[in-house]
Parts: sequence; structure tokens; C-alpha cells
Amino acid sequence: MMDYPCMLNCKFPSNSNAIASTSSSLCPKKKTPFKIFRQKISIPLLGKNLGFGSIRRGSVKMTVNAVSSVETREEGKRRESKKLGGERVKLNLRLDHQVRFGEHVGVLGSAKEFGSWKEKVMMNWTENGWVCNLELGRSEEPIEYKFVIAGQDKRLHWEGGGNRVLKLPGKGSFNVVCKWDKTNEHVELLPSEEEDKEEVEVKKSENGNAVTPALDEAATTSTFVEQWQGKGVSFHRSKDNLDAEKRTNWDTSGVSGISLKLVEGDRSGRNWWRKLEVIRELVAENIDSENRLEALTCSAIYLKWINTGQIPCFEGGGHNRPNKHAEISRLIFRDLERIASMKDTSLQEILIIRKIHPCLPSFKAEFTVSVPLTRIRDIAHRNDIPHDLKQEIKHTIQNKLHRNAGPEDLVSTEAMLARITKNPGEYNEAFVEQFKIFHRELKDFFNAGSLEEDLESIRDSLDSSSAAALSQFLESKQALDNTSDISEIEWMRVLTKMIHDLDNLRQKIGKGLESGLRNDAPDTAIAMRQKWRLCEIGLEDYSFVLLSRFLNALEAVGGAHWLAKSVEQKNVGSWSEPLEALVVSIHQLGLSGWKPAECRAIGNELIAWKQKDLLETEGSENGTKIWGLRLKATLDRAKRFTEEYSEALLNILPKKVQMLGKAFGIPENTVRTYAEAEIRAGVIFQVSKLCTLLLKAVRNVLGSEGWDILVPGDAVGTLVQVESIVPGSKASSIPGPVILVVSKADGDEEVTAAGGNIVGVILMQELPHLSHLGVRARQEKVVFVTCEDDERVSDIQRLSGKLVRLEASSAGVNLTESSAEISNGNIPLEDKSTTVKSKIGSSDQDSTSSVTAKTSVINQDISIEGVIPVEKADIQDSGSKATACGRLASLASASDKVYSDEGVPASFNTPKGAVIPFGSMETALERSGSVETYRSLLQSLETAQLDGELDNLCNQLHDLVSSSSPPKETIESLSKFFPDNARLIVRSSANVEDLAGMSAAGLYESIPNVSPSNPVVFGNAISRVWASLYTRRAVLSRRAAHVPQNEAMMAILVQEMLSPELSFVLHTLSPTDKNHNLVESEIAPGLGETLASGTRGTPWRLSSGKFDGVVQTLAFANFSEELVVRSDGTADGEVAKVVVDYSKKPLTVDAVFRQELGRRLGAVGFFLEQKFGCPQDVEGCLVGEDVYIVQTRPQPE
Repeated sequence: MMDYPCMLNCKFPSNSNAIASTSSSLCPKKKTPFKIFRQKISIPLLGKNLGFGSIRRGSVKMTVNAVSSVETREEGKRRESKKLGGERVKLNLRLDHQVRFGEHVGVLGSAKEFGSWKEKVMMNWTENGWVCNLELGRSEEPIEYKFVIAGQDKRLHWEGGGNRVLKLPGKGSFNVVCKWDKTNEHVELLPSEEEDKEEVEVKKSENGNAVTPALDEAATTSTFVEQWQGKGVSFHRSKDNLDAEKRTNWDTSGVSGISLKLVEGDRSGRNWWRKLEVIRELVAENIDSENRLEALTCSAIYLKWINTGQIPCFEGGGHNRPNKHAEISRLIFRDLERIASMKDTSLQEILIIRKIHPCLPSFKAEFTVSVPLTRIRDIAHRNDIPHDLKQEIKHTIQNKLHRNAGPEDLVSTEAMLARITKNPGEYNEAFVEQFKIFHRELKDFFNAGSLEEDLESIRDSLDSSSAAALSQFLESKQALDNTSDISEIEWMRVLTKMIHDLDNLRQKIGKGLESGLRNDAPDTAIAMRQKWRLCEIGLEDYSFVLLSRFLNALEAVGGAHWLAKSVEQKNVGSWSEPLEALVVSIHQLGLSGWKPAECRAIGNELIAWKQKDLLETEGSENGTKIWGLRLKATLDRAKRFTEEYSEALLNILPKKVQMLGKAFGIPENTVRTYAEAEIRAGVIFQVSKLCTLLLKAVRNVLGSEGWDILVPGDAVGTLVQVESIVPGSKASSIPGPVILVVSKADGDEEVTAAGGNIVGVILMQELPHLSHLGVRARQEKVVFVTCEDDERVSDIQRLSGKLVRLEASSAGVNLTESSAEISNGNIPLEDKSTTVKSKIGSSDQDSTSSVTAKTSVINQDISIEGVIPVEKADIQDSGSKATACGRLASLASASDKVYSDEGVPASFNTPKGAVIPFGSMETALERSGSVETYRSLLQSLETAQLDGELDNLCNQLHDLVSSSSPPKETIESLSKFFPDNARLIVRSSANVEDLAGMSAAGLYESIPNVSPSNPVVFGNAISRVWASLYTRRAVLSRRAAHVPQNEAMMAILVQEMLSPELSFVLHTLSPTDKNHNLVESEIAPGLGETLASGTRGTPWRLSSGKFDGVVQTLAFANFSEELVVRSDGTADGEVAKVVVDYSKKPLTVDAVFRQELGRRLGAVGFFLEQKFGCPQDVEGCLVGEDVYIVQTRPQPE
């Protein structure tokens, strides 16, 4: 079942009478008799593609149902002719209806091919509606059917009226077009083989002009014309009444900036060259502007609507031959190439630029001469054609083209070509041949040629290697088009080879484009570069077609079930072609400029896993499980990669499309489906579908249901969907307990700050267990699970707004509708804050006094040189975090002599550290004369409202504290604790964090990679950490815990910055099932902030037995990037991001290393748990072969 977008828009007027008949048939849903109204409709076929077509063998499952923009209609027909025969009926079904984004249309009916009224057959989205391609066996019985809309919550909305009835002939291929809710209309079966025989409906206008509404199938229709949605072609025999229709109204209400300039430019620029000039100015003026992306986006949308006729071009007076358009196009092209080669060009800008290129006309030498395209003049003056025809060509094509050329000229030319070639021999053969040549020239001018034509046009400019790759590609394509009667498995192999040949050619063309465009490049070189660029883009489009066919074949052999079954049979060879297709397809996205380094890393991993055999065991673990977990990690990464691509387009297109669509009067349906069409028409859509299919197969292999548990428990509440967890969200406005379904999280949120009634969270993405969000959820006693299975997500959304019960335990996750509230199973809501409050300022690890007692520190006289060695830190002056680090330093020396029962060393090191104690911030405020302002703001903060007052006060406090730098003497004193030029990290150690009842994980700032040798940067880092005490999240967190704002204080922990290969967090008590016998590790490449911040992705997860040393791999890492400190970089408070290739990471590929590290981390974690007297969350890293522990805190209960 495949989606295959068809970028066409068709209109199907009906013009015949309805004939009523009765039937005793019953709709399975309504169980009532109904009447059927039969209506014959006449469909003009000239120039408007039906949205049907085919790609290879049909089946009961849906197949691809449209010929791609880069496939010619002849190719579609050749393939179709090979499929016909036998007692079968091919039915191309289209519903002329659109739905909201995220909804899908299906069809159910009485025949098994229609789902036997049990299982809906999903249809494929196109701009014109929903289509599917079915193959049915011969039957004397009529088929009853109806269309349904499947919402995001999986609920079905049936169309109104009675059942539709369809009586099929014995064999053949037919098209059927239906309209939503028009079940009383019967549409005629239109034989697809006889489309060429449909008569051209030629009407006569009042002045005697012939009006041809569309193109005949007898002529080859270019993709350019197939996408045409403008007015029909009118052939004129005189200059009277030319361009009588005037432009529609422009609505500029709510339009501003670049968008307004574009609309105003269109208002004054009636013809095509003036509209191109508007784009040229828009792009040129914003090359170095911060508005560049907006200018490019508006240009891409505008040009597409022009090229599809939705924004019409009119004659504006004067004579402007096509060479003027070509010159403007060259200027736009140069600017686009310049932008693409800039270092600061964003990925989104690259994507949008690729959408502009195909909309520009050619500027080859033959089109920039003073009088281009002269052949049509000679044709219009021939004496061997009828006078009326001559006049129509002269006034509709020749004069129009040479006065004010526009996209409509190619539409008119193809309509005329269809007309003069419909009846062979009707017109002089020499005339027809000359017109065909002119048609090819005009297609070349509009860059509307086929992929093969474009590729042949650059052959002579290729080097020998690239020319050989071109020949190989064209040979493979011809062989592919002629392939038939082979098995689906063999067909996948053929397609895989074809995809490889395409990738090889595109890579060589892309290599030639890498050098950029020289400022002194001659016009001929620029024109050839445009052809290269269009070929490269056209190859990407064709890869969409190939991948779609591949997915069809994979589904036909059983899809995910077939792949999972092959693993059960210890045969992973069947995965070879699907993984190979995914590798090459992702590489295609890299060639398009979308995160090429990420594409290479994913490709390397997939290749490595494809080459690995399925072993009985890997190390001491089950080989099938390790094979599946490793592959799943990379497939999850690839799926996330496609989602990021889609999000990039969705973040920039819909808003601009809506604004410009309203201004230009574009049909609502076009506006609503624009962004979806752009995504679904690209190879990214097929890559996403292949990832989804492979992930489903892997989950079947692993027996996974797509759930991950961060905080176990049992919760009951109203299920509420939100985009993200933010304070003041709608959860707080709903009475009673709430379970949130959250679309996205960055890992720094705090659950109860968004509403004290939140008892459970279901997050629709992966998240490290020890991210700040995960730790806080455990602290707040909120049941927390993640879900990554698309099918299960739909089931969850179906329960939105209902009272549900969420159960999460080692046995699994259950979400069910609940008829009554059940005990939450966690701490009751009203007790949560009380529990936290009772432990503020205390720790199970240290004796302590209350927070209130520490507020007097502000009045103490602290020496400006006052810096405390971390080993001497005390909770009274340095906070729980610094105090724990001091104790770790002393334990490190003793750990050398500690071993587990299995003889595994528990030894570890700690980084050097020092503390700037409580009261230093307040002293700095006093020295700057700001302390009274600070106290006043702090007092107002206690009662501030959430309606903006709180944000204003937080911002003022944050700015005030940030501007108060520590004394120079303090920085100089700190430098004595560390080696010269040491890289340091500045961390928080507040009196309201790292406590048994309040972890506040990640609530306050940490600034890495600074040095006292740069006192300005270092001082700013300290001030930023102080100021983080007054972020909105921090203030709301304390308010939720009933901690007075004036009791919160901040010390600064400064530690030596390590450059680890791996960072980890240890749970010495399993957070999932509370198993005291296990230490669970979460491990990330590079610095540990990747784990703590909630970066999208999964860490390595290991489970280590405290007493038996057994290590189990629970998950493999798939973070896209690791954070590193470059030794040759500056100490500027920043870290570098490096793309990770896990095929080169020992923890992924080396089972022995994985087992040894797991046992060692287990021994260290158990040792620290014993020393601190309670379960711990331990943070550390691996530097070379040495384990470093940088922090430990009591694990939330």
C-alpha cells in the first residue's frame, strides 16, 4: 500500500442527466435501504492528466497510481500494455476531494479487493484528490463500496448517502472519478486504453474563435503542461479581444515586508518578464540580508503558482521578446548559485533554492539572441495550411510569444500540437514536423524537457568518467522500462541496481557543481551550468519514482512481516536490497544539500550492519537481539532525519503560503495542501516510508511494542494533547488529574511547573532516561513513558479528552479508558510539594540546616578572594552538589583498592575543583550598588502573576545579576587551583538542587570550556550561572515546591574540563522495575550534556548485575552529534558538535568492550551507593581507560 503523489490538478465537469434506480442494498454502517442515481459524465482529456497511470504489475494491494513528473506518458503506457491481459480488471479509482493535513482517505466495499467491509483500503494523496489502483478478479456480482476519512485518531468518518454500486466488465483497464458525498451519482467506467480515442470537444466562442479545453493524449504532454491549473487554451484568429480578461483583485490586508513587496510587484507587473524582474530584485536585495530565507521562500511559492497558471500572466503592452526573460533568468540563477555557495547559507535556504531552479526559463545562447524562437514565424506564414489555422497560430502563439512570452504559450503550443497530430495525414507532413521541432525548442526554453533530453544536452560537457556513468544510467533505465514478467524479489534487485546507477551519475554531476560559479564565467558556461543543475535535480525526482516502485515490490512480497519472518529463519539476506535502497536514497538527500555529513554517517552504519551476519551469540548475549537493537538504533536515526527535513519545510512554508495565497486569491485547496504536496512529492517522503516499514520489521524481530518507561507507576487522569510542556499550558486549566500526550521535548522542561495536576506524561519521541526532564519526572512522582510506534501513537490519540489509566511497569505499558478515577499509585498530588519542601536544604548524604538559615549569608563578610577547595566544601557554604563532589574526591583515592565479587575494579578518578561559596553573588551586587534593586525585585517575584509580570521580573533579575561580575581577585585565586591554560567548566551548586527531595536537574546553567586566562569570558560564565537562579523555569519550579524565592542561593562549582570519549549516567536502582540488584547505565559519545539536555536520540543502555556481573545490552546509541572540546580551539564557553558514525564506535561494534565497560560501571555505581547510603544517580565519563566521576546525587524515590 503505497502513497504516490501526483503533482497534477484536474477539473472534471459533468454534463449529463441523472437516472434513478432503486436497490435493496444496505450500507453496513447505516443498515437502511437507499436509492442509487446513475449519471454519465463526460471528461475532456486534452491536456489534463487524469491523475491515473501505472507503474508495473497490479495487485489487490494498491500500487503506484501516477506517472511521475520525470516519466513520460509513453513510458507509463508501455508498462501498462505489459500488464493487461487475462480475466482481470484494472481499476483506477479517484475521489475528487481533499481533507485536512494528517487525515487520510480509504475505501471499503463488498469485494475482497475493497476490504470486504472489514479493512479499509487506503488511498494515495495527490493534489487533485485521493487515488488507488486495484486489480480485481472477474465477477458477475456488482460491487458496493463507500469512501471513508481516517482521522489522526484513527476514527472513520463515512461519506453520507447510500452505498455506491459498480458493475465491472470481464476485463480491461478503467478509470473512475467520484466526488465525496455524491453517492447518488453513478460515474461511467472510462476505458483507459481508449483515452486516445476521446473526441476533442471544440467549442465556438461568440467571435468564432476555437476553444480547446485540454490536450489530446495523442501528443506527448510535458510535465510543465500536466501541472497547468490556469485557464484553458483559446485559439484566436485575430488580435481582437486578446487578453480581454483582467487580473483579479489583490488582498494586501495583513501582508507586510517582503511579502507585501512581492504582491505590489505583481500588481504592477502584469506580464511574465516583469514578474521575473520582481523575483530578481527580491533575491538580489536580500543576498546579504537576514531576510534572505523569507525572500527565497516567497520567490519559490510565487514562481510555482506562475508556472502552474494559478497566477496568470497578461500582456502589458510593448514588445518584449523571450530574450529579455532569458537575461533576467540568468541574473536570478547567478544570485542563487552565489547564495548556495556562501558559508552562512542555511539548510532551509538550500532546500528552497532547489525549488526555484526548475521554475526559471533557459538562457542558452539561442534564447538570448535579439530575435529568438523564429521558427514559429515561418510556420505561421506557410501556404500549405488552412487560413484559419494559420491565423490561430499567428495570433495565439507567434505574436503572443514575441510580444510577451509566458508559461501559457507552452500550454497553447502543446494544445495545437495535439490538434494537428490527432488525425495523421490531415495536415502537411512538413508543416507538422516543423511544428514538432518548434515545440521541442519551446520546451527547451521553458526547461520543460524530459530527464533524458536534459541529460543528453549535457553529454558533450562531461568528462569520460561522467559520460560513461550517463550511458550506464540511460542503458539501465531503458532495460528497466522494458522489464516484465519477473518475480518481485528479482524486480527489487533490478531497481536497486538502477538506483545505484542513478546515484553514481548524480554524484558525478554534483561533483562538477561543487566548484561554484566564477564571477568571470562566460554566458555559455553559466547556461550549461543551469542544465547541469536541472539534471541533478531531475535525477533526484526520478529517484523518488524508483524508490516508490521498490516499496511497491517490497509490500507485494509481504513487507515488514516478510522481513521479520526471514530473521526468524536465520536468513537476513532478504534485508540486503531494502537496506541498500535506503543507503542510496539517504545519500540522495545528502547530494541535495541536506545534512550531508549525517547522510554519510547513517549510510556507513547501514552498510556495516548489512554486512554483519546473524550470529547465535554476540559476546554472551543473544545474537538476534543485538542485531535487531543495533539496526533499530540506526533506523530510528534515519527516521528522525526525515522528520527534521519535513519540519524544516513545515516551519517556513505554511505561514507564507497562507499569507500569499490570500493576497493572490489562490484557491483554498491549493493553499491548504501546498506544504504537504512539497513533502509528499519529494524523495524524503519515500525514504520516510521505507524507514517506517523497516522499523516495523525490526520491532517485530525484537518483540517491541514501541514503549520506553522512564518513570514507572499507575496514574489516572484526563488525556490531554499538547505540543510541548510549558508553564501555564492548558493542562493547568483542566480540573482534576491530567495525563499529557506531548509531541516534543528538549529535555529541560519541568512537568509540574506546567500544572500541578499532571500525573502522567506520554512523550512521542525518544528521550534519555537521565535527561533533566526524566530526572525531574521521577522527583515529581509523575508516571513518564515515551512512544515511538506510529500505529500506537494513533491509538493513543484516539483517547484524547477521555479519562484514562496509564500503567507502566517492567511488564509493559497499558493505556486504557477508565470509567472512574483510581488511586494514582504514586504520591497524591496534594502531597507532592509537601514532600519536596520537607527535604529542601537537606540531603541523605549530609547533615544539613534549613534553607532559611542560609539566607543570612548575604550579610556575612565574605572575602573577595574567598575560594574553597572542593575537598573542603560544606553544604552550609557550598551546596549539596559541591559537597558531594568533595566527598567523591576523597573516595576516589580509596577506590583503587575496591573490587566487585567478580574481581572487577571499582576504581575511579575525579576532576580537580574549587567552589565560590554562597553570598558571593550578593557581594558582587553590593559592590555594583545594585543590591537594593535586587531585593526589591526579589520581593515582588513572590507574588508575581503569570500574565507577563513574572516574565518581566525574571528578565530584570537575570539582567541585573548577569551584569555583576565577580572580583578580579576571585578569578586570580581560582586560577591557582588549576594548571596553566586549563579548560574549566563553571557549574551551579545551589541550595535548592541535588537534594533527596529536589534534584532540580538541569535547572541551572553550566558553562563549559572557559579559562581564568581569559578573565572576561570566565567572569561572564560565573555571572551567567548566578543569573540562572532567576529563569522562568527555575522560579516556577521553586514556586511549585513552595520554596520562597529569597531562600534560594547559588554557589559556583568550578571543575577541570575533561575531554572524554564517552560520558555516562548510572542509576544504582533500576528506575523501571526498582530492581536493587542492577545498575543501569546510559552512555553517550563525547560530553555528558548530550545525555542531560534531552537531545533527540537514544544513548547506549546497559544493565549490570551488582552481584553476578551479568551485563545486558538494552539499547544502542543513535545521537546524531557528540559534543567535544577541541584542544586547538579557544576557551570561549562553547563546544563543538561532531557528527557520530557508530560503525566506528567500539561500544557498538565490540561486544567484549561493551561487556567489560558494563561490569566496570556496575562496580563503580554499587560502590558509591554503599558509601552514600542510598541509591544514586551518578554522572561520569571515560577518558582513555580511566573512569572519572564528576557528580552524584540521591536517586529520586
